[in-house]
Amino acid sequence: MDHGYGFYLDEYQRDVGMHTDDRRGRIECPASAGFLAAHLPVFDLAAGSVAAFASAIDRGSGHWTLNPERIAASFSSDRLFRTGGEPINGFSVYSGFFAARDGWVRTHGNYPHHRDRLLTILELEPGSSKEAVAQRISELSAIEIEQRAAEIGAIAVRVRTETEWRLSEQCAAARSAPLVSIRASDDGKPRALPKHPRVLDLTRVIAGPVATRALALVGAEVLRIDPPAIPEIGWQHLDSGQGKRSALLDLKSSEGATAFRELLETADVLVTGYRPGALEALIGRDLPAHLIHGRVSAWGWEGPWADRRGFDSIVQAASGISFLEGAEKPGALPAQALDHASGYFLAAGILDALTLRSHDGRGRSVDVSLAGTCTRLLDAPGRTIHPGLPTAPGFDAVVNHGDVTTARPALAEFEDYPSTAHSWGSDPAEWAH
Repeated sequence: MDHGYGFYLDEYQRDVGMHTDDRRGRIECPASAGFLAAHLPVFDLAAGSVAAFASAIDRGSGHWTLNPERIAASFSSDRLFRTGGEPINGFSVYSGFFAARDGWVRTHGNYPHHRDRLLTILELEPGSSKEAVAQRISELSAIEIEQRAAEIGAIAVRVRTETEWRLSEQCAAARSAPLVSIRASDDGKPRALPKHPRVLDLTRVIAGPVATRALALVGAEVLRIDPPAIPEIGWQHLDSGQGKRSALLDLKSSEGATAFRELLETADVLVTGYRPGALEALIGRDLPAHLIHGRVSAWGWEGPWADRRGFDSIVQAASGISFLEGAEKPGALPAQALDHASGYFLAAGILDALTLRSHDGRGRSVDVSLAGTCTRLLDAPGRTIHPGLPTAPGFDAVVNHGDVTTARPALAEFEDYPSTAHSWGSDPAEWAH
């Protein structure tokens, strides 16, 4: 096994209590061929996370040969996505790097509510232009913008060097936590491993949807639940909603909360991307004892930033990755690899938690964070001074359904997902089977 992606597979298996040689002889991966090339060993992270997922699908049996092109296509799916042959711009004009008075900031304003909060902290009028945003940011210090954002739930961080990140409390918290944490509940009654586990998906952007899409790929019945008041970005739903059904429920209403509790009692898995305490405020602290609760967060559940919002691009900026991958100005990884890798690690942990539950009946919490995945990428061997341009995946790595083009699954044993993404919110909030 190539040491690069074995670094992640070994750590995953230690975290979940499996022997490190359980799957070493049954997962192979050819050389990366330049896919996802970067200064940091991004392909190793991608392949390692997919290997962890493959290892959990048929724990103890089977052989997998990973396909570098398919992995790269899946991880860079936003760049391959087409509607009517036309590409999309994954970031709004309010998302990106901006020069502050004393450094750089990275903002995220793709969703309308995040855009509005960003304009609020900048003291700009609704609908202000990108040029107005750039001008205002140039007048403020980077740390002031970051602190204002944290106070009201906007998303903006000061772009840090790797050294600054490594000296921070939040980095220490992320490094001290497992890559994937699995914790068992106090009790439970033995129940058979379901052939088609029922999965409630309450996640968005990108790690959570990637995890539940991976579960759908291997037979889970995934029902995604969204609040009707916050529509999903259309192309994003099509890019990560394959194999799932999509329903709307307002968990803040008594009717919606009751309907959700009924679904929860008959679910096997709940996947959420809420900050600490947010879900409990909606549905209460008592989850069914048998439930596997997969959780993904930006910064983890400990440390001074645990309650802050964040996305892959924001974690890259705060951790030093943007400066490592940039030249005259901050840059980025060739894919949102922290998100995608965290999604596959989460899916792997959920599958292994279901296997463990079949023995003891106990529900479990399965936790991953983008910051935790990030620290492993920064700690991993294999940095390259002159990586060259990443190899682009070819036509064989994508599939067309009508006028929509999406990446095929990362595992080449699967030609496509079980179904295309259903229209957002078009399904009833109930199980199909």
